Amino acid sequence: MKAVAIKKFGGPEGLSVIDIPGPAPAQGQVLIATEAIGVGGVDVVIRSGALAAYGFREGHVPGGEVAGTVTAVGDGVDPAWVGQRVWAFTGTGGGYVEQAIAPIGEVFPLPASLSAVHAVTLGSSGVVAHFGLSHAQFSAGEAVLVRGAAGSIGIMTVQLATRGGASAVAVTTSSPERGRRLRDLGATHVLDRSGEGGADDLPGYDVIIDVIAGEHMPSFIDRLNPNGRLVVVGAVGGQPPADFGTRLMAAFQKSMSFATFSGATVAEPARRAVRMEQFAAAARGELLTVVHEVLPLEHAVLAHQKMDAGEVFGRIALTP
Repeated sequence: MKAVAIKKFGGPEGLSVIDIPGPAPAQGQVLIATEAIGVGGVDVVIRSGALAAYGFREGHVPGGEVAGTVTAVGDGVDPAWVGQRVWAFTGTGGGYVEQAIAPIGEVFPLPASLSAVHAVTLGSSGVVAHFGLSHAQFSAGEAVLVRGAAGSIGIMTVQLATRGGASAVAVTTSSPERGRRLRDLGATHVLDRSGEGGADDLPGYDVIIDVIAGEHMPSFIDRLNPNGRLVVVGAVGGQPPADFGTRLMAAFQKSMSFATFSGATVAEPARRAVRMEQFAAAARGELLTVVHEVLPLEHAVLAHQKMDAGEVFGRIALTP
C-alpha cells in the first residue's frame, strides 16, 4: 500500500511516498481504509527532526488521526465494527497511509452527516481545545486570548470559549482577512502575531491558550491579569527560552500561573465522552470545522510546505 514517510529530517522535501506491506490488525486493534488523514502541527514538528531526542527516527510515518471505514478487526474486537465509518487516533504516527491500524479504544463511530474530512479537522483539535480551557480553569465572564488562533486547535478554542460565556475572546493572527474570519467564529478582538491590537486590545487576559510557544511566549505572560493562567497546548513555534519563568517571578504579586497541557493526560472515558459530543455538535452545525484544503496523499510535501509557510487557516486533510 501507499504511505508517506520521513526519509530525511528537515524541510517538507524530506517526505517521500513509499510502498509498504498492508498491515493486519493485532489483538485489540482495527484496520481502517482511510478516506481522510489530518495534517497536524505535531506532524510538522516531528518531520523537522526537533523531536528526534524523544525516539523519532527517519523512516517514521507521520499522522495521528484518520477517518474511514473499518475493514478488519483483531482478536478481542467485536466484528460488528467491520463496515462502520469511524474516526481514529493512531498515536504519534502511522496515519499517512491507505490503510491504518488503531487501537479499538481510540476508535469512534461517526454521525452519518459528518464527512471524513470534517472528522479529522475536529477529532483531535476539539478535545485539546476543550480540555485546554478546562486545564486553565476557564469560567464564564473571563477574558480569553488564543495565541495562534488560525489553526484547527485555535479555531476550536475560539468557538468553545465563546460558547462557554467568555466576556471577550481575543486572537492573534497574521492578517486582517484571517481576523475577519475569526470574528465570524466568535472572536471579539483581533491582535497581530506579537499580541498588539491598538484600540482593539484589552489591558489583560484571565486565560491565554497558546498553540505556538517559541521565543516570544514570555511576552504573553506579561499580558495576564492578576490570577491569570497561561496554558501551552502546542509548540509549533519551538521551545520557549529556558529562563521564561523569570517573568512569572518578576510579577510574583499577581499570582499568575503557567502550565502545559497534553490530551494524553486525560482519562480515556473523559476524552471519549467529549469527542462524541463534539462530533454530534458538528453534525448538527453547532460547531464549525474549517477545512483549508483537501490534497491527495501523494501531495503531503505540498501540505507541509503550506504549513511551514503559515498559509493554512484551519486544517489540511489528505485523501488516499
